[in-house]
Amino acid sequence: MLKRLIAFVVVSTAVLASGGLAQAGLGQPTPWELGLQQSATPVMDDVSWFNDFLMWITTAIAVFVLVLLVVVIVRFNARAHPVPSRTTHNTFIEVLWTVVPVLILVTIAVPSFRLLFYQLKVPKADMTVKVTGKQWFWSYSYPDAKIEFDSLMLQDKERKPDQPRLLAVDNEMVVPVNKVVHVIVTGADVIHSFSVPSFGIKIDAIPGRVNETWFKAEHEGIYYGQCSQLCGRDHAFMPIAVRVVSEKDYSAWLTDAKKKYAEGDDTHPDPNAIAAIGTAK
Repeated sequence: MLKRLIAFVVVSTAVLASGGLAQAGLGQPTPWELGLQQSATPVMDDVSWFNDFLMWITTAIAVFVLVLLVVVIVRFNARAHPVPSRTTHNTFIEVLWTVVPVLILVTIAVPSFRLLFYQLKVPKADMTVKVTGKQWFWSYSYPDAKIEFDSLMLQDKERKPDQPRLLAVDNEMVVPVNKVVHVIVTGADVIHSFSVPSFGIKIDAIPGRVNETWFKAEHEGIYYGQCSQLCGRDHAFMPIAVRVVSEKDYSAWLTDAKKKYAEGDDTHPDPNAIAAIGTAK
């Protein structure tokens, strides 16, 4: 019975570590999802690899500790070992349990620091988008194109059947595929957080400060995120939607956007509409 239990734990942990259950969909969460969303950028590729790497290390440590506990329970209980050992020191084991954790931490630290530098060092950008978090919606500005617009969550009656609930918006942030997008993030009122899981980006939008991040989407599609900072009453109702399109489609969108969202002439949301977001079901 004990052997079967150990085998079950080992197999279950290995399956979880490999991300084999309920693979997440591209750009949005999936029911019964375990693990990270599918990657759409080089940064997220590294994040996914590092996550799997940590899972295997964690699994190995958990299995090792479990085996030790089982050995102690079976070999050193009062019935099997009536005369307890009076050993107080074992130099080899003491050195081992000091050195091995240090080696494990170094093994984790090296790729961790590499990933952090990769995320924070913005490469030469093909375009820049300024993102401003507001209570409770996002504003997007394209400095090079001189356009700016607000993005609000669609209510249930406004959504199309294929649009996800609490994630779809009226005006999506649109970018071309395979281009480095420099994202400048700030807040207009309180602290928000701009997060798109499939891109591997998450950065605070702080009033009076400018933070920056970047992504290079390698697949066309719509990628959803949310404000991941507790920013007030309607925190849960300010989603992010990024539409990645071909260069041809992006040029066409940009031409229309320049007519619709001329900088300084964007239509700001009706306060009644913003209040209604909080009542969305």
